[in-house]
Amino acid sequence: MARTGFAYSQKMLLHDTGPLHPESPMRLEAILRALDRAQLDLEILDVEPATREDLLRVHTAEHVATIERTCANNWIYPDPDTPMVRASWTAALLAAGGAITACKAVLDGQIDNAFCAVRPPGHHAEADRAMGFCLFNNVAIAARWLQNVAGVPRVAILDWDVHHGNGTQNTFYDDTTVYYASLHQSPHFPMTGNPEERGGDGTNLNVPMSPGCGPDEWLGAIQELVEPEFERFRPDFLLISSGFDGHRADPLGAQMLESDTYGEMTRRMCPLAQGRIVSVLEGGYHLPALGESIVEHVRALLDAPPAGGG
Repeated sequence: MARTGFAYSQKMLLHDTGPLHPESPMRLEAILRALDRAQLDLEILDVEPATREDLLRVHTAEHVATIERTCANNWIYPDPDTPMVRASWTAALLAAGGAITACKAVLDGQIDNAFCAVRPPGHHAEADRAMGFCLFNNVAIAARWLQNVAGVPRVAILDWDVHHGNGTQNTFYDDTTVYYASLHQSPHFPMTGNPEERGGDGTNLNVPMSPGCGPDEWLGAIQELVEPEFERFRPDFLLISSGFDGHRADPLGAQMLESDTYGEMTRRMCPLAQGRIVSVLEGGYHLPALGESIVEHVRALLDAPPAGGG
């Protein structure tokens, strides 16, 4: 059984998006309740906020300054889907920092893998703008930290959020040392992620899923398309952009996944990268389904062989 870390900070609840916004603090509260009911044995990680240097490996200085000023002054950001308040700056630093904290704990041998219950989410955030609920690109920031600070040569990113991670793809599109693979509903927001977009040396893979696809289609795509590509790439570390909005109950998608589908997709990934896996929360907006799906996901991480075993 693996030692699975859990990255979370109560300060991320203070990112107030308003009473009607789907990306609300209630998401993290639902996750905490579900994990508590399941009585899973997790290693609690002490999350450190990302530094400005961490952010600047992915984002422009102007974007970082804009988000900081917008939060400090309680201004309205131009993207109406992406509201923020004063506390959103701290929450965003902790969200990105949670992913880095988990990666560091895996590399230090403190844990084998981790799930990061963080918000705001990240995979839509571009180098120079926030969008789609996302302020900073948490997974991209963690990947750059792994490479530039920890010296990890090859990083794979699997994104199974129902929406394509446009920001993550654009960050690494020409980088042959990072393989980004995305399964996402198409057509759907943000209307990106075409299969013809293969990136440098074929290290970008988009697998569009038509509305109404279920577990067989998603698991088949993982087995037949993603696994062979990742095995060829031979990553030293795997990051998962874990969105749970492909669940059949989710109001923001039109897929038919079950809660246990996320556990099965996770198990397919556990042998990769010698088990060095950090999963970072993205979407998932039906609160009971989100909690159930994450319990299945985390159980699969716990059931994985210890990291580094070959």
